[in-house]
Amino acid sequence: KLLCVRGNCDSEVDQMVLEFPIMADYALLAYNGGKLFATHGHLYNTETPPLLQAGDILLNGHFHVPCHKLMQNGAYYINCGSAALPKDGSPHSCILFKDNTLYYYDLQTGEVFDTFAL
Repeated sequence: KLLCVRGNCDSEVDQMVLEFPIMADYALLAYNGGKLFATHGHLYNTETPPLLQAGDILLNGHFHVPCHKLMQNGAYYINCGSAALPKDGSPHSCILFKDNTLYYYDLQTGEVFDTFAL
């Protein structure tokens, strides 16, 4: 199942040509007794976070740089980087989330360049 959220460059015109919804600002998923808040990052990020609790996850990609850290409130901040336009010398990247571990993949080499266990 495909789950998408709206980015800062997505518009109603984009939605007209797609067969799946992309216009939600965020998606809220149950995860491990808490929540995973998936968003592009231009509205909700570490400087303007949603209401999260310790153990919750804020997932975004707007800043185009892979990152993972624990925020002051005990929630995790996860940035997948960018598949198309990476910044700050980071690789073209994506994340695979499996068995409570994040695997950061370099899309040009296919290699895992970072992991983060939750």
